Order: sequence, then C-alpha cells, then structure tokens
Amino acid sequence: MTLRACIKSFRLRTLPLSLSGVAAGVCAATAICDTPAPGTALVFLTAALLQILSNLSNELGDTLNGTDGEDRQGIRYSLQDGDMEIADMKRLIACTASACCASGLSMVFLSFGTLLAAEPLLLIVLGAAAIWAAVKYTLGKNPYGYRGLGDIFVFIFFGPVSCCGACYIGAHALGLQAVMKASLLPACAIGLFSVGVLNVNNIRDAATDAATRTTVAIQLGEHRARIYQSALIAAGWLLMILSVFVRDFGKSAAAWLFMLTLPLYILHLKGVWTKKGKALDPMLPLLVMSTFALAVLAGLGMLVR
Repeated sequence: MTLRACIKSFRLRTLPLSLSGVAAGVCAATAICDTPAPGTALVFLTAALLQILSNLSNELGDTLNGTDGEDRQGIRYSLQDGDMEIADMKRLIACTASACCASGLSMVFLSFGTLLAAEPLLLIVLGAAAIWAAVKYTLGKNPYGYRGLGDIFVFIFFGPVSCCGACYIGAHALGLQAVMKASLLPACAIGLFSVGVLNVNNIRDAATDAATRTTVAIQLGEHRARIYQSALIAAGWLLMILSVFVRDFGKSAAAWLFMLTLPLYILHLKGVWTKKGKALDPMLPLLVMSTFALAVLAGLGMLVR
C-alpha cells in the first residue's frame, strides 16, 4: 500500500463538498458570536476525515459487492487498479475512523471544556452516527446506499448536521434558537446541492448499478432523475434567497455575494440535460466547487455588516 494509492482512494476532489456546510456554519457562528469557541477550527478537520472515511468505505463496499466492475463509467480507484489489497483498505478505514474519533472528541472538548455534560454527549452521539453513516453507505449487510436511501442521509449529514453542527460548536453559548436562525436555511440548501452531486453520480452509473443496487436515479428513470436534479438545484437556491431575508444579514449588499455562483449552477444543469454516461463526470466537480464557492461567499456575506 503506497501513499499514492491512499491519496487516490481519498478522492480529494470531494472534500470541498464536505467542507461547504462547515464553512457556512463557522461563518454563521462568527457572525452571531464575535469569538467562536476554540474547537471551531477542528470542525474542518473532522468533516474532511469523515468524507475520506466515507470515500474509502464506499470503494471497499462497491468492490466487495461487485458494483465497481470493468464497465464502471466514473474514475477508477486503487482497489480497481490493483494498487491496494482489500486487507490494506480495511486497515486504512480503521485508521481513518480512529482519526475521526480523536478529532471529533478534541473538537467537542475544546468547545465545551468537558465531554460529560448533556450537550457534548449529544454531539458525541451525533458524531458516532456520522461515522456509522460514512461506513454503512455501501459496507456491511444490507447497506442503506443500495436501498435508495443515500439521498436522505446525504441531505442530513452534508446539510443540517454539517452546517448547523459547525455553527453550534462555535456559538452554543447563544442558544439553539440563535444558531438555527443563522444556519438552518443555508444548511438545507447545501444539503440539497449535496444530494444533487450524488444524484448526478447515480444518473451516470445507472446502467452499471442496476445489477447490484437500487438508487433514486434508477427508481425514477433517466429523464425524471434529471427533473429531480433540476428541482434540487432550484429548491436549494430558493432556500438561499429566503435565508437572506430570514436572518438579519440582508441589510448589507454583501449578503448577496453567493449570487455570483448562479451561472455555474446554470452551466451544471445544462450539462446534466445534454450529456450522458461518462460525459456527465465533469458535472460532478463543477457542482462540488460551485457549492463550495456559494458556501464561502454566503459565509463572507454573513460576516460583512
């Protein structure tokens, strides 16, 4: 097992998506709480490690279940190319899961000063659920990603859990109501865009996935899956616009900075409707980077008063 093989399976191009909700949540916390809790910085590391854990588990699960065959439309990773053995991948997953636990516990302790109060214990349970979700997407008996439930889990953990959780870590002293007002709508928007990334992936791979798994894209069919994609993007944008009016940050023109990313989303949808199969692959990083840029610009808009 080489470092190059590990990095290939980390799928670093997916990390901006996992950091989108965190970036928006941390900015929201900074906007409502001038000095966020010390553990806020570790939210980024924890989120990145959870994404890497999900990617590694996904690769192993798809390999064991025969989903990633020679006819795969997407990028090939280390197990497919023979750069890593299954035993190596299992060890790498165990190490990454351990790193997630260490980073997450450190984050909670730095923010609350203890691990034994009600709030930090609840966050620890939420973190354990995030690790479970990352691993069980395609691994284990009856993985939820093979039953068409991936969209729900992606929305929850990439949206509200990521964004609202990051905001709560940084600004919990102000109370849950203040945190939710600042972060819930952008959190749900980022969750919908994240589901969109998964949906495009599933549209691209529908022909090869059908033999081993069920996805929303397979259940809907190619045309309706594209309509679903358009609805996800449109609903996400509606929530982003509503968030400016619901929060008190709309007094500044900077609150609308995220609108600069709209052309990227239009370009993405154009590609979704005009491309098929492997040609859809560029639409994945385009949506990932568009969502990251939107989250960063929206976060900056919260900070400018």
